[in-house]
Amino acid sequence: MSVQEIRNKVILVDADDNVIGYAPKLEAHRKGMQHRAFSIVVFNSNGEILLQQRASGKYHSAGLWSNTCCSHPQPGESIATSAAARLQEEMGFSCELEYVGKFGYKAHLDNQLVENEIDHVFCGSYEGSVHPDSDEVAAFQWVAPDVLLKNIEENPERYTYWLGEVIRLSLESRFAQNF
Repeated sequence: MSVQEIRNKVILVDADDNVIGYAPKLEAHRKGMQHRAFSIVVFNSNGEILLQQRASGKYHSAGLWSNTCCSHPQPGESIATSAAARLQEEMGFSCELEYVGKFGYKAHLDNQLVENEIDHVFCGSYEGSVHPDSDEVAAFQWVAPDVLLKNIEENPERYTYWLGEVIRLSLESRFAQNF
């Protein structure tokens, strides 16, 4: 399998997150096949969260605000390795990432696509400059968690379907580490 073929595949999983096969990414989203994903939330020293606005060329959820980075682990690569690589590719920086948990969800999206994912969530801290890939990211901003959660509640159409749960899981983990 070529590198491009691998990059366009997702890892199909059962309800317990056991690998059951692989499928082309677009086919998995068209058919609502359950697959593995990851989401990254990066905080700065002020406790703010780095959000990205998905580029207009994305095949789903284009133009919506989302967590720092999200994607699918690559076949044959650990979730953590895929997450670290994708953060560098998409946002133009690296930081240490800590696994904080996972959750499953299913959502009908634009373009008649379905997200049916078991999403593995990672958190990190970062203070440097951000250099996003313009093919992936239209804009980025740092925002306070309480402001973000209020905005998601008041204007859910501006945000990706999964963002609220990703932020809640990240904040629970951060809160637990402080005690």
